[in-house]
Amino acid sequence: MKIFVIAVALLFTSAYTHAQEGLKIGVQGGIPLNDFNDEVGVVLGANIGYMWALGEVVDLGIMAGYTYGFPEKFGTDNPLVDLPSVQFAPLAISTRIWPSNSFSFGIDVGQALGISQGNDGGLYYRPQIGFLMSANTELNISYSAIVLEEKEWNTLTLGFLFTIPSKRSY
Repeated sequence: MKIFVIAVALLFTSAYTHAQEGLKIGVQGGIPLNDFNDEVGVVLGANIGYMWALGEVVDLGIMAGYTYGFPEKFGTDNPLVDLPSVQFAPLAISTRIWPSNSFSFGIDVGQALGISQGNDGGLYYRPQIGFLMSANTELNISYSAIVLEEKEWNTLTLGFLFTIPSKRSY
């Protein structure tokens, strides 16, 4: 938690020295892997964040989101049993590296708060690869993981990200 507070403080101080900023709004959908594969059928999520350009190659920012795992209906031994949904609210620090004008890779790292019953959340990380479709839209592929006490939440998702650019003069 100390690292998160220090990083957020650095982000706000860097905003005064860099003029490019952008609000990021994203949605993604995918499939669960490993431990939750039998309990969850499909995963949908949404995020909102803010990225600061630390130059032409590196972006750094913060992100909050919501992830909903729809319960599996057909993979259970007893189809009359209703499995619960799995829900998380991740809070993370984000970084992106742009080796070219249309391609990026990066990671979100933070804490995912458990929302569904019996879910305490855990360490969250989400590496991703992004491809610009236009100046303000991006298609990305990501793997997300949340390390829980006894299991690990893993998903593979395809997402769409829209950027609302902002520019300030200091």
